[in-house]
Amino acid sequence: MKENEERDRVAVVILNWNGKKMLEKFLAGVVANTEPLGTVYVADNASTDDSIEYLKKEFPQVPLIILDRNYGFAEGYNRALQQIDATYYLLLNSDVEVTPGWLEPLVRYMDAHPEVAACQPKLLSYFQKDSFEYAGAAGGYLDYLGYPFCRGRVLDTVEVDRGQYDTVTEIFWATGAALMIRREDYWNAGGLDGDFFAHMEEIDLCWRLNTMGRKLVCIPDSVAYHWGGGTLPKENPHKTYLNFRNNLLMLYKNLPDSQLQKILLARMVLDGVAAVQFLLKGKWGDFKAVIRAHNAYRAFKPQYKIKRSEVQQKAVCQTHRCIFPKSMVFLYMLRKQKNFSQLSSRNHFMC
Repeated sequence: MKENEERDRVAVVILNWNGKKMLEKFLAGVVANTEPLGTVYVADNASTDDSIEYLKKEFPQVPLIILDRNYGFAEGYNRALQQIDATYYLLLNSDVEVTPGWLEPLVRYMDAHPEVAACQPKLLSYFQKDSFEYAGAAGGYLDYLGYPFCRGRVLDTVEVDRGQYDTVTEIFWATGAALMIRREDYWNAGGLDGDFFAHMEEIDLCWRLNTMGRKLVCIPDSVAYHWGGGTLPKENPHKTYLNFRNNLLMLYKNLPDSQLQKILLARMVLDGVAAVQFLLKGKWGDFKAVIRAHNAYRAFKPQYKIKRSEVQQKAVCQTHRCIFPKSMVFLYMLRKQKNFSQLSSRNHFMC
């Protein structure tokens, strides 16, 4: 992208698809609070609104990467990042408000800790700025059945930020809404899985990094506010489909042989329960989405045998301290342990 120029220190890359309203609202703040430490790029996933015209007129100084079609979040980023030379990539959603000085703590920590592949800021809600945001909060984890949760968000319970997670902490996955990653680690791990299209692709990437012996952290001295659901609202059945399908693909690709069949069988049963619950609540679209997700998983499985083999060959460790050893769903539903502090203290969960 930048011939005969020095590599960027940090490339903050916003992937846009029909997001002019979000760019109007947040891009100026991102540029103002990123330069000169980093360079802001916008990669456009073949938008059909007037995003490109707006960017060329209002932000001519922002490098623009125009993709020929909508590749989704995962492959869109892969294709954009191939065109950028930087020490660190920072994947940033277009609906994120950053704060003054947000970038310095991330860069400072990464510079001082070469064993860390990726990190994230503390992510709070744009609409309730004293509360954590659903998609990342203060760092992500998985339970042993593959259900994701965060410091500050367990299932649908989002905590108020009282400073309870204001320590730099090792995590299992960093949010794709604001993910800072070393360029070398991104490509060594294979980048985001383009077949995911969107949803859970960052968790899959972080799992691969963990398996390769690399670390991930949350750095709460850096703060950002996430609007959330700007592209695909939470209640959209297509989002349900992507989440269920991609979770199964992620498990199949990353679980070691010793756990694979047992965990997948358990998930088949639990997904069936979830489908029945959708049906009983009259959510016919979500019910059908779960069925479609399982059919798609079976269709993808043959080609994923190759991906699974590649992941397992790169593995240097098969057990991860940041995978929660019990069923988070069981503890939440039956034991009423609805925040991260309860889970971690009562189950000796350390990372």
